[in-house]
Amino acid sequence: MKTMNTKTLVISLAFVALAACSSEEPAPAEETVSEESAVEEAAVEEQVEAVTEEAADEEIEVVEESAAVVEDTGDAEIVLAQADVAAETPTYRYQEGTHYTRLVPTQPTFGGADKVEVVEFFMYGCPHCYEFEPTINRWDAEKPANVRFVRAPVMWNDVAELHGQIFYTAEALVRTGAIENGPAFHAAVFDAIHVRGNQLLRMNAIQAFFERFGVSEADFNREWNGFWVAQQMQTARNLAGPRRYNVTGVPAIVVNGKYRTSTVESGTYAELINIINELVEREAAR
Repeated sequence: MKTMNTKTLVISLAFVALAACSSEEPAPAEETVSEESAVEEAAVEEQVEAVTEEAADEEIEVVEESAAVVEDTGDAEIVLAQADVAAETPTYRYQEGTHYTRLVPTQPTFGGADKVEVVEFFMYGCPHCYEFEPTINRWDAEKPANVRFVRAPVMWNDVAELHGQIFYTAEALVRTGAIENGPAFHAAVFDAIHVRGNQLLRMNAIQAFFERFGVSEADFNREWNGFWVAQQMQTARNLAGPRRYNVTGVPAIVVNGKYRTSTVESGTYAELINIINELVEREAAR
């Protein structure tokens, strides 16, 4: 009897093992199997099913974990970040060495760092500066709010020195209110030299010119010989010199102590304005 039970159990286990590896259902067990064998067979089947279910659960967990690793690569974020950097890089039309000169190192400016500074170096006796006046005046009237425009006379000879002193004396008198309209005075000096033939080379002619704008002799003498005018002339002389901006022709433009350009590089006054605007844009984007 014990021998029969053992054989029956072996046969039953064989059917159970076959059912775990095949998609077909096993044949039903013989009715002659004893109740004890049936209990043992059921226990074996429950163990097999439990092991099978546990293995299935483990496989599901592995699949989910693998999927999570793939999603966490971050490749898409890296590509997007690189694309954003490329898109923000501006494209400029004008080139260093062709349309402007880069001053190295960057030089001091007339004013503070709160605005982008554009300086026009000029000379009252220069016919090209006189021709450039309407163009630069229009630009000055329409310039962005973050730009400061400064005029500075070059003083390469005695006549240029004398005319530079006229310019800064007028600036001083505008500051005190003795001259009400600074731009009108500046335009009148150009007009006197290039249209009326008054070269403003003698002191009596210069003083008489100031009197036309309501400046008294006392106010004129005070500012003409004053410290502020001498200081401004020295600053302009130094910045235009070879150790700073190295201005060798006028009209010349220096942007923020960093870029120098002129009609030699631009070819026309209109193109010079375009170059100025792009250089201002470069500095404003820093």
